Amino acid sequence: MQFFQHEITITAPSRGCHLITSDVQKVIAKDLSQIKIGLCNLFIQHTSASLTINENADPDVRRDMEVALNK
Repeated sequence: MQFFQHEITITAPSRGCHLITSDVQKVIAKDLSQIKIGLCNLFIQHTSASLTINENADPDVRRDMEVALNK
């Protein structure tokens, strides 16, 4: 069993929902060829940040999620 660990620093430009998929993919790109089955754990070291996993086929999803969170 192999383990890979990386640290990513992401600076959000403003309050709101932000896509980080490409940031994560860039960091793990070298490791992906060695993985057949895997699990990705993300730990956010910020007290007021949270992580959601949503489909990204429709831009309305992110907007709707942000509207709901702002209520």
